[in-house]
Amino acid sequence: MTDSEHILVVDDHPDIRDALARYLKEHGFRVTTADRAATARQALETSAVDLVVLDIMMPGEDGLSLCRHLRATTSLPVILLTAMAEDTDRIVGLEMGADDYVTKPFNPRELLARIKAVLRRTGALPPTAGDMPGTRYRFGPWTFDPNTQTLTGAGGDAVVLSTGESLLLGVFVRHPGRVLNRDQLLDLTRGRTAQLFDRAIDNQVSRLRKKLERDARNPEFIKTHWGGGYSFAARVEVVRP
Repeated sequence: MTDSEHILVVDDHPDIRDALARYLKEHGFRVTTADRAATARQALETSAVDLVVLDIMMPGEDGLSLCRHLRATTSLPVILLTAMAEDTDRIVGLEMGADDYVTKPFNPRELLARIKAVLRRTGALPPTAGDMPGTRYRFGPWTFDPNTQTLTGAGGDAVVLSTGESLLLGVFVRHPGRVLNRDQLLDLTRGRTAQLFDRAIDNQVSRLRKKLERDARNPEFIKTHWGGGYSFAARVEVVRP
């Protein structure tokens, strides 16, 4: 990770937004701020952003809606800010593809550590450690390019994957037939620095199944092993450049 990553901070509270922007700038980041989703969309159209810190509760379009839009159109990492103490908002955010979350009131030092951890996973490190550029994986009707996070069907139609979904699929296609428990999947996809709970893996698997499987309730590719974890049941062909 370099000192020039560009962070977009989206929060309708100016005291939180401005204080966080100053703190991140003091630690070497470039920072753009937005007070609402519409302003954030404009910033994303005109600037190259490396990560979004996104408040959930905002007037007008809320943070979850903007997060859903980002996951459908980009692989941009997202860290959610939520004032809610319940697990519901955090789980919904992770299900939508957010990379991490921080609950308000938060310690700026903790948020900084999480930003750096997410950037290490999704930006500075190669999307697939050990894969040469151009390496692809074929299974069933699908072709997966982990370096570009692209999943293409037999008809040539591309399916958008979030960063988390791409990391998880990358683990599966490189370990076909092997049962991987939740701890192993957390370590291989995100690392323990993320401090995410095991249910995050279940949510990622559920989203990935909906994109891969003809019938997500009767999966062909990602099998569940009760009490053990998950395995990738497809035959995988590695295509190297």
